[in-house]
Amino acid sequence: MSEVSYYTPEGLKKLKDELHHLEQVERPRVTQEIADARDKGDLSENAEYHAAKEEQSHLETKIAKLKNVIANARILDESQLDMSKILIHSVVKLKNTANGMEFTYTLVADSESDVRNGKLSVNSPIGKGLLGKQVGEIAEIQVPSGLMKFEILEISR
Repeated sequence: MSEVSYYTPEGLKKLKDELHHLEQVERPRVTQEIADARDKGDLSENAEYHAAKEEQSHLETKIAKLKNVIANARILDESQLDMSKILIHSVVKLKNTANGMEFTYTLVADSESDVRNGKLSVNSPIGKGLLGKQVGEIAEIQVPSGLMKFEILEISR
């Protein structure tokens, strides 16, 4: 059983669009590649056939995982959330206490994570360390490179 993940309407739509693309575009393409390779004769020594079958296997695995994520996805009603604490979909302005650098991140579900664009997974070490914190608090977070301390400057949605 997978755990429930919370998404914005846009994030869930993106997942559904990706699934549609995989099922309606990629699956038929791979099926055609298998058929074309099969028409070339002896399958035991046909590298194209084996490569296409392997691609099909990876594609079907990806489709199954994506269907599972979508089945367990929920849209978060942000109007019901406590604005004083960091929760999923919070936009958080942080200050690294060691070097004074400031960062702004939006906490999102794993599949929406994109650190370069300021979207941090709630299941990452930093994401987990920020959850439940309030403005003015110092979050001490253990990361692979050591202990980091962030001052929470601002929380918004």
